[in-house]
Amino acid sequence: MTTAPATTAPATPARSSTGRVRPRGERSPIASVGLHLTLIVASVIAVFPVLWVVLTSLKPAAYATTTDFFKETTFVNYTNLIQNTKFLTWFGNSLLIAGLTTLLGVIVSASTGYAVSRFRFPGKRGLMWTLLITQMFPVAVLIVPIYNIMAGMGLLNQPAGLVITYLTISVPFCAWMMKGFFDTIPREIDESGQVDGLTPFGTFWRLILPLAKPGLAVTAFYSFITAWGEVAYASAFMVGEDNLTLAGGLQLFVNRYGAQWGAMTAASVLIAIPAALVFLFAQRHLVTGMSAGAVKG
Repeated sequence: MTTAPATTAPATPARSSTGRVRPRGERSPIASVGLHLTLIVASVIAVFPVLWVVLTSLKPAAYATTTDFFKETTFVNYTNLIQNTKFLTWFGNSLLIAGLTTLLGVIVSASTGYAVSRFRFPGKRGLMWTLLITQMFPVAVLIVPIYNIMAGMGLLNQPAGLVITYLTISVPFCAWMMKGFFDTIPREIDESGQVDGLTPFGTFWRLILPLAKPGLAVTAFYSFITAWGEVAYASAFMVGEDNLTLAGGLQLFVNRYGAQWGAMTAASVLIAIPAALVFLFAQRHLVTGMSAGAVKG
């Protein structure tokens, strides 16, 4: 005598406080209100400091530390910043250094990541460990030895010295990430390139790089932000107003007697614009690139 197999009773949909049957996965009104309130509070916390800086930059110096944001709104802080300081020179220096760091960071990180992902060579494991370990040292530990190296090479107070320094920060992380990203690209693509007579570099340049745009976007963004907003190395390696970057120039607005809040906030707003533009350009690739790079990294 056989018995019928037991069947599992379907889950009973939850009932709301009004007695209406609520489909599975639907939030209750209380949970929905709590979620929206949490998001609103988080958004206010995130936006408030930025809004405070923007509004302060539009106030006269007499109201810089008050909450009278819309009283005597003026652009005098921006005009004084551009006309009476070396801000445009600092901006140009930072743009040059960040641009070179981004370009070289993308080239070195992509080629290193591809080589480690596709080829076997002596010292490969050691190279991977080196890329990982170099990310563990804080700036305070490295600034003195790097300073001595740059001094010995005659690169202090030179844009090239900062570019090389920033590459030591961005390349290890980006190369490790790019290696993980290239691991997700099928090796059959490389083999098809070899069948068509392409060299390893030709395969990398013509077939693999077009598929690696998300990873390249993350590398470019990280390299740019590393150079654009860095303070410690820029302050230690560059002296003289004509050689300063934006990070070093902003420190001139603060001394032991006080701070020029109008100039600082106006400069902060202008400094944020290039970073925001780079982010907008790369944002559609950021999530894809970072998640793909973390899969097999």
